[in-house]
Amino acid sequence: MCLEIPSNRVTALIGPSGCGKTTFLRCLNRLNDTIPGARVTGTIRLDGVDIMGQYIDVAELRTRVGMVFQKPNPFPKSVFENVAYGPRIHGLAHSRAELSVIVESALRHAGLWDEVKDRLASPGTALSGGQQQRLCIARAIATQPEVLLMDEPAAALDPIATSLIEALIDDLRESYTIVVVTHSMQQAARISQHTAFLDHGRLVEVGETTEIFSTPREKQTEDYITGKIG
Repeated sequence: MCLEIPSNRVTALIGPSGCGKTTFLRCLNRLNDTIPGARVTGTIRLDGVDIMGQYIDVAELRTRVGMVFQKPNPFPKSVFENVAYGPRIHGLAHSRAELSVIVESALRHAGLWDEVKDRLASPGTALSGGQQQRLCIARAIATQPEVLLMDEPAAALDPIATSLIEALIDDLRESYTIVVVTHSMQQAARISQHTAFLDHGRLVEVGETTEIFSTPREKQTEDYITGKIG
């Protein structure tokens, strides 16, 4: 079965623990390349080009397909330098002024600017957990990716921070194609428009979120959603 990820929508990947959600997500920007002995078969196309091709520049691919991980992982640098890192190494800014514009824009898009604009020189690690995760989102979007991958981005956060992240995801889909791994079916229902159910490394069913949760076509999907399995 093929999985088509629609542009400017949130696609949620759901399924039991260990079913392959994160492994599949990491295929989308070839992070699995970093695992010794990892083998990937099949085709993944971005704008019609197979990203698994041997001539693909993986570093460039990862600027086009950004990723936010489950646990906030800011660099041991200032708030400014966390966001500026990607644009600087990829040559997206030619002056400090241009870099400052990119940093401010990314922090605004991540809903963090008003909270840190007077603390840009402070360590990113000094922020709260929810702020750190939004800083990581700002870092990911600073290189202007086409696709944003999120691996359970609110799993380590409290309910208030989770609510902020979910609202942010809804805002970001206007500018980015977003794929989110979530262990919470309630969260998937709240934030996504498109849902894929995986089990035992296999794509079982994919469709509109409202349809997957109300009238799933596959009994396996229904059993997972109703709590009979998982």
